[in-house]
This record gives sequence, C-alpha cells and structure tokens, in this order.
Amino acid sequence: MRHVISLLIENESGALSRVSGLFSARGYNIESLTVAPTEDASMSRMTIVTSGSDDIIEQITKQLNKLVEVIKVVDISESAHIERELMITKVRATGKDRDEMKRMADIFRARVIDVTDTSYVIELTGNQSKLDAFIDAIEPALILEIVRSGVCGIGRGDRILKV
Repeated sequence: MRHVISLLIENESGALSRVSGLFSARGYNIESLTVAPTEDASMSRMTIVTSGSDDIIEQITKQLNKLVEVIKVVDISESAHIERELMITKVRATGKDRDEMKRMADIFRARVIDVTDTSYVIELTGNQSKLDAFIDAIEPALILEIVRSGVCGIGRGDRILKV
C-alpha cells in the first residue's frame, strides 16, 4: 500500500542523508522525496512516498522517530490530505503537433512556459494520476524530456504538522 510520510527535521547538513540511509539500510524503497525549509528556517519539511504494509510503515515511522534530527513524523495518508506534484515536460511542437500540444495543455489546465520553433515546455501540477494521464494522452514520440518534482502533501482541515 502507498503511504505519504511527512516529517519535520532540523535544517542541517547530513539530515537528509541519515533519513535516506535509514530506508536503504532496511531495504525500503523511496518512490518520491521532496525537502524544503519551512516557515521556521531552522526546520525543513520532508515528504516521502513509499509502499509497504501497515507493519512496515509503522516500523519506518518508529525508526525515523529515533533519529536525532527528526522532530515529528506523520503518515498523512492515514486521513484526508491534499497531494500535488509539479511536472515540466518538453514536447516536440512542429506542424500539426503544435496546435495539438497547445490543446492538450489547455485540456489538462497546464501552462506553456517556453516556446521555440520546434518545442514547447509545459508546466503541469496535480496529483500523480493527473500527471500520468497527461503523459499517456501524448504520443510518446513527441515527448522529448520530463522532469517531476515528487509529491508534496498536507493534511486537510485542522490537521497540522507543527512542533
């Protein structure tokens, strides 16, 4: 089962390395990882997407809580939450494909952020399934390059990840 784990960690060198090392040492896969400072410059928020049974996720959570740099750990996928990911895609846009790529961007509420004679760069945000659907809707030969940020997530309502 897919889980989105969000944690607050001290914003210092080596913290990311210790968290990712915990996963690799135990043979757990990280499907997606995003890290950035929070409103408090001394802390960073890390969002990790991984898969495993409830027992494995519980074990991961316990191990993360043992790390000195980790301030708080929450599996946000246990309750209502919002997930978003950013994808930037460079596509071939020549001849009839030019109008088709613009139309696809409009359908998916994406933005064309760069235009050349032969290509478009398209920016799209949404959940993983929306981004995957966009990729599936485009002829594979037209895709030149794809960059994805990884999942960012936040709990809905009163659920807050704070110290």
